[in-house]
Amino acid sequence: MDQSPRPPAITLSIAAVERDTGLSKDTLRVWERRYGFPTPGRDGVGERAYTLEQVDKLRLVKRLLDAGHRPGRIVPMDTASLQQLAEQTVDQPLRSAEALAEASDLRDHLALIRGHDVPELRAVLTRLLARRGVARFVTEVVAPLNAAVGDAWIRGQMEIFEEHTYTEVVQTVLRQAIAGIPPGAQEGRPRVLLTTFPHEPHGLGLLMAEAVFALEGCPCVSLGVQTPVWDTVRAAAAYRADIVALSFTGCLNPNQVVDGLTELAAKLPAGAQVWAGGAAPVLHRRSVPGVLALASLDAVAVQLRAWRSERPADGRA
Repeated sequence: MDQSPRPPAITLSIAAVERDTGLSKDTLRVWERRYGFPTPGRDGVGERAYTLEQVDKLRLVKRLLDAGHRPGRIVPMDTASLQQLAEQTVDQPLRSAEALAEASDLRDHLALIRGHDVPELRAVLTRLLARRGVARFVTEVVAPLNAAVGDAWIRGQMEIFEEHTYTEVVQTVLRQAIAGIPPGAQEGRPRVLLTTFPHEPHGLGLLMAEAVFALEGCPCVSLGVQTPVWDTVRAAAAYRADIVALSFTGCLNPNQVVDGLTELAAKLPAGAQVWAGGAAPVLHRRSVPGVLALASLDAVAVQLRAWRSERPADGRA
């Protein structure tokens, strides 16, 4: 009989799990206490150590959270039930994405992502940008492709590294597009500061918004992602921002979104507005005083016209 010791099971540290799943360390600790999952062991120095099976379940939970499910319902579920729920989780935006995929070349784009053909994906998107222009590229290509990628992610049909690769490629193309937008007459155009809240690491929506604002002639300053509220307030004062634009996915707790927006709106300099957009359902379910929730990027131009109509002829309050 073979008495050789078995190799130790592979485990990940809490920092590695945070990077791999997008779930914060605090969230993992809270779930451990509240729901009894995850149940990490301890490594040689007493730090939490998570098995690969637990990490796979956490990835699935994260997909369902991003689709709008509540942690109290799904975290205690077993993996098989979560997989079944993921197959059933197709809301209206995702159905629309599927329809678009059937009616357009989105299927070809998804095939390039899954086929790991990064040069061709970049080339295809660059050609579409040149052919359609920045505005149509953002609304007709990137927006539906984001929805299709999100659908594949929720269904477990796309790996984390594939989604990350797609995001990096689109961000590169969008940054080049923004850099190529010629500056226009900025009189009567608001100065826009763009960022996301802490624990909101997704910056693709932020770039899409920046492109739309830039096309409208708005001078923009982007702080990138995950800026603390007080630092955003200080930046708004330093750059004399008229609008602070924030992008949200479904990764933040709804209360975090509402509380953060409430605090930001209260602390901004007089006259500065908060505009918020993205896929977080809470933006359109709970209104926050002083915050304009945008249903889509198409609404930006309409709201900018309203903003200018409320200002004196020189465009300044």
